[in-house]
Amino acid sequence: MRRFLNLSDAGGDAVAAMLSDAIDRKTARAGWPKAKPDADAPLAGHVLAMVFEKNSTRTRASFDIAIRQLGGVPMIMDAGVTQLGRGETIADTARVLSRYADAIMIRTDDHAKAEELAEYASVPVINGLTDLSHPCQIVADLLTVVESGKALPGLELAWLGDGNNVLASLIEAAGLFGFHVRAGVPQGYEPEASFVEAARAKGSRIEVVRDAREAVAGADLVVTDTWVSMGQDHAHNKIAAMAPYQVDERLMAGAKKDAIFLHCLPAHRGDEVVDAVIDGAQSRVWDEAENRVHAQKSILLWALGKL
Repeated sequence: MRRFLNLSDAGGDAVAAMLSDAIDRKTARAGWPKAKPDADAPLAGHVLAMVFEKNSTRTRASFDIAIRQLGGVPMIMDAGVTQLGRGETIADTARVLSRYADAIMIRTDDHAKAEELAEYASVPVINGLTDLSHPCQIVADLLTVVESGKALPGLELAWLGDGNNVLASLIEAAGLFGFHVRAGVPQGYEPEASFVEAARAKGSRIEVVRDAREAVAGADLVVTDTWVSMGQDHAHNKIAAMAPYQVDERLMAGAKKDAIFLHCLPAHRGDEVVDAVIDGAQSRVWDEAENRVHAQKSILLWALGKL
């Protein structure tokens, strides 16, 4: 039974296959209506159950469109209006949804919940976001980088801000594809140590620095994310700590001239990034957002043994 809770569950070769498949499928549907199924409709007759314990725009919309384009049917459930939100165990939920759906995607707070769901489900489980990692987002990010004409091996990635779940998965990807990460983060907000150690063990250079200008120097790719995630406390103190890591035009100029900017969205304009950068010529955030659909399609195909 395949599961996709972290990138390493699939491995570098499988993620590379996802990227290739996503590019092919995206190219093949150029100019098509969004809801028209792919020509081969490889998941016709399949159901994807989606469980949301956290609010969502891109994850919800992209998985919904992804399963439809593959010929399948989405089943969307917000935890607050299901028995999961009324005390039913994750294990029981997993057993029941496995009888209704061919795969389950969960977007939740605690990574242990996704792990437990995968343990008791008899169908593939996909991590749509947890507090630990965000692998689906990173497949879309890698797809965007490749489409921008940049090779992944040897890529220099600069991260600014919080050492959060997105950074953890980017570091995991660095280990799988041989690129390097220099993370500019304030004291006390470092990325998950286990991801850093695993990537370094594979030969990737993972640096944690305090100076934002040092982080972006010579970077091919500059990435940031919102400083305060949903449900986090002490937002005022955290924003104050993050302020020196705002990506503005001056900071972006320290990267390579052909560097691109990514942000998984939603963006808090004027906090982690200024309008001139996110709306500027180097930004690829709208391609990145669209690529969630194409990436998710290939993740689903891999999880269901069709890739």
